[in-house]
Amino acid sequence: MSQNEQPSRHGFLRLVGGSVQESWSRLRRRCASAAEPPRSGAGGVEPPAGAGATSLWLMRTTVHEEPGALAELCTALARGRIDIVSLQTFPLGPRPADSSTAADTPSPSGGRLDADAGHLPEQSIDEFVLRAPREVEAAELHRLIEAAGGRHTWAERADEDSLVDIPTRVLQLATRTALDTAELPLVLRQLLGRCTIRSVPRVSPSGRRTDPEVLDVPPEGRWEGTVLRLRDPAGGVLVIERPQLPFAPSEFARARALVELDRQLGAGKRVPHSPDSVTLSGGPSVTVRRADTRDVDAALALHGRCSRETLSKRYHGPVADADSFLTHLLSPRFGRSLAVETAPGEFAALGHLLWDGEETEVALLVEDAWQHRGLGGELLRRLVEMALEDGAGSVYAVTQASNTAMVAAMRGLGLPLDYQIEEGTLVVTAQLSGAAPAVRALSCAPSVSD
Repeated sequence: MSQNEQPSRHGFLRLVGGSVQESWSRLRRRCASAAEPPRSGAGGVEPPAGAGATSLWLMRTTVHEEPGALAELCTALARGRIDIVSLQTFPLGPRPADSSTAADTPSPSGGRLDADAGHLPEQSIDEFVLRAPREVEAAELHRLIEAAGGRHTWAERADEDSLVDIPTRVLQLATRTALDTAELPLVLRQLLGRCTIRSVPRVSPSGRRTDPEVLDVPPEGRWEGTVLRLRDPAGGVLVIERPQLPFAPSEFARARALVELDRQLGAGKRVPHSPDSVTLSGGPSVTVRRADTRDVDAALALHGRCSRETLSKRYHGPVADADSFLTHLLSPRFGRSLAVETAPGEFAALGHLLWDGEETEVALLVEDAWQHRGLGGELLRRLVEMALEDGAGSVYAVTQASNTAMVAAMRGLGLPLDYQIEEGTLVVTAQLSGAAPAVRALSCAPSVSD
């Protein structure tokens, strides 16, 4: 058994990618036979822009694994006064081809590629973090790279997080997953960039069983270009979609290793309660802590103490169905939950931060006897802080149009709000861009249940 075929309990070690020696050999081979790019004043190549405003870009392009291919790309970028901040490569291997395809396929070194035993030469995806003059747009990057032999080029603006090297970033994400099972969908999104992650349970909150064909995913998962399907350690299937950019094989391997790490450590069993004592204005002290599916009984008891009006404002449907949603709402696979505990195992309020594709929902429930004491506002502030830490751009709350209390709680955040109303249902969205100082400055303010 080779080192790369170790038992699955060591799968997380694959997160940092393939062999460093192999990657280095590939880069040396691809650069080796290319002539040294001309310097400034010799051939018209200017150095990368030094002074002046710049922007970061994340760019991917597919190239042939030919000597000199990488140097062609680097030279093209230098001509555009674009600096390469970092580079990683995703080997794709050879691709099938017939003689007509090969005859039409250009080589970075000139001429045409010949089909050898029915395959074109190996290809790889090169991913660059670039620093370019502010005026450079995506269309110019496409033009430069395609002219230098790149194909299927994709580029979007990046931020400073892109400067963290891949092994460091992946190990940080693995640590977060190991400490808290609720982090898995979030770290997958950070690992794979702008994508949509859906957790498809075997049974929906309403009791409907999922189509067996949807759940039919092999143990090793399935890679379908722009879609990854992985068995969810908590049950069901994780579906990851990125229509704007196909996943590379190494990205699939890293995602699979993170999911395997979660399975090995016990999905659903690593939710730190992190209790925090809070003294309400003019009232007793209570404990705010994380909640999960182990707290279903306490949540059911909370429902039992709430009036029908309070439950109907929270669940926007038949009150009799409210209990059936709790296992789903408390599952760390679908979001995070906070509880206000007045005594061991007795909840006065519940708050949920729920992941809805690329969006994030907040929801609150406060027992009637504990309303107007600031519990809703305290939970909402903490949930929004969590959303900020997770990189969410906004959070939204769905409530009844007549529920002025929930609107007041959202307004109490002091953030820009958008309102949409349709057939008595109100959706209030809080924009989180630049909101961290305002949210963290909030104190416990009066609030009521939504």
